[in-house]
Amino acid sequence: MPLGDTLIKAGLAPKLAKLLEDMPHKVIQVDPRRPFREQGVARDEVLFVRQGILSKFKTDGAGRRQIVALRFAGDGILPREGKADYGIQAIVRSEVLVGSSRDFDPIVDANPDLSKFFWKLSQRHTAIGYEWLVNCGRRDSTARVAHLLCETVARSGKSGDSPRLVNPFTQQQIADITGQTSVNVNRVFADLERQGLIRRDGREIIFCDWPELQRVASFQPQYLN
Repeated sequence: MPLGDTLIKAGLAPKLAKLLEDMPHKVIQVDPRRPFREQGVARDEVLFVRQGILSKFKTDGAGRRQIVALRFAGDGILPREGKADYGIQAIVRSEVLVGSSRDFDPIVDANPDLSKFFWKLSQRHTAIGYEWLVNCGRRDSTARVAHLLCETVARSGKSGDSPRLVNPFTQQQIADITGQTSVNVNRVFADLERQGLIRRDGREIIFCDWPELQRVASFQPQYLN
């Protein structure tokens, strides 16, 4: 789906979506096997995900990685002053629109409705961050993975009575999101299958009891609104 259509679907007026699509930019194919942007580097750019999924990550003193946020198609990463304290890496091969803050900022300044749109998106991303904090801090290992799956279904626009999802994550990526080891993530998936909550067919996940999976995950999707 073109970026403009995705932004319109997210609630942006068509004429404002076109302003962003027409902004000077370049489109980059981002490979998931290496960081796209390193942490600790100044960034005066705006990024919009056209296809795929980007992650924000941080590392500790031992070099261990924690994925702290995801950006799906239509999501953006706004310019910032100074050095960014996070890196960016693709979860899957992704297509990203990259523009300069010197082109982006005047468009936003001249259109108050655009400012409101990005303020609302920032609030949504903050709410997601709070939910992730609870997920890693208070939920058990099974609930953490179940919650990530539920959120991914919702953010991918695949919600329904019996949704299916092509799993975009490796086990290590899920571990880096949920604060576990990849070995433990493998055990969680096996346990979810034994409970009859999911079935796996290659990379596709079939949700056999979607209401119960949401209950196990303590997933309440209102924070995504």
